[in-house]
Amino acid sequence: MARFSEFWFYFSVNKGAVIGLAVLVVLVLIAILGPVIAPYAPDQQYRDALLIPPSWQIGGREQFFLGTDAVGRDLLSRLIYGARYSLFIGLIVVTFAMITGVILGVLAGYFRGWVDTLIMRIMDIILAFPPLLLALVLVAILGPGLFNAMIAIALVLQPHFARLTRAAVMSEKNREYVIAAKLAGAGHLRLMFKTILPNCLAPLIVQGTLSFSNAILEAAALGFLGMGAQPPTPEWGTMLAEAREFILRAWWVVTFPGLAILITVLAINLVGDGLRDALDPKLKRS
Repeated sequence: MARFSEFWFYFSVNKGAVIGLAVLVVLVLIAILGPVIAPYAPDQQYRDALLIPPSWQIGGREQFFLGTDAVGRDLLSRLIYGARYSLFIGLIVVTFAMITGVILGVLAGYFRGWVDTLIMRIMDIILAFPPLLLALVLVAILGPGLFNAMIAIALVLQPHFARLTRAAVMSEKNREYVIAAKLAGAGHLRLMFKTILPNCLAPLIVQGTLSFSNAILEAAALGFLGMGAQPPTPEWGTMLAEAREFILRAWWVVTFPGLAILITVLAINLVGDGLRDALDPKLKRS
C-alpha cells in the first residue's frame, strides 16, 4: 500500500499524465460498453441519409449526432465500435511483442556470447527498416487483414523490448542478490525469470505503454493503406481510407476518426510520461 501511495504521488505530480489516464479510462469504458451506448449497429445503413452532416450543421439530423458516411452508416456508432478494435489491437500487439522481446532480451543479456550476437543482429536488421515499410512488407507476404497486421506490427515492435531487456539484465546479473541466488543453487531459468527479470520491469512497463500508442498508429496506417482491417470493419484507419475521397465535401467523415486516433494516442503517451516519472528513480521529483 505504501509503495502504491508513493507511485501515485509521483504519477499525480504530472497533471498531463492524470488527464491522459482519465481520458484512457473513458475510452476503455466506451469500448467495453460499446454495444450498450452506441445508438446504432456499426454496419447499419440508411439509404436516405448518405453523407448527412453533424446534427449542429445545416442539413444535419438529430438522430445522427456526428453525421453519416458515404453509405449512410452512423459515424458516432462506428467510432464507438472502432475504439474496441483500436484498443484490442494495441493490447494484443504489445502483449505479444513484450513477451517475445523480453524472452529474447533475457537470453541475450544473460548468456552473452554467440547467443547475444545472434539475437541482437536479428534485432538490428529489423530496426534497420522503417517500421511502417517493414510492416507493409510483412502484411504483403502474409496477406491483408487485421490478424496479419497485428502480427506484423508486433514483430516490428519487439526489438525495442529485446534491447531494453538485454541492457537491464546486463546491469543486474552481477549484483550481489543474483550472485547469492546462484551460490544457493538457483538454476538458469530461476535466475533469469524469477531473480533478475522482476527488477527490470519498470522500464519495460513504460516502453509497453509507449508501444501501445505506436501499435494503434501503425494499425491505423495499415488500415488507411488498405492492408490492415478490411471494410466494413469500423477500425479508425479503415474509416479514414474509406472517407479520403470525400475530404473536400464531407469534412466530418475524415475529421472525427482522425481526432479519435489523435486523442487516444495522446492520452496513452501522457500516461507513459507519468509512468516514466513514477517508476524511474532518477526522474522522481522530491
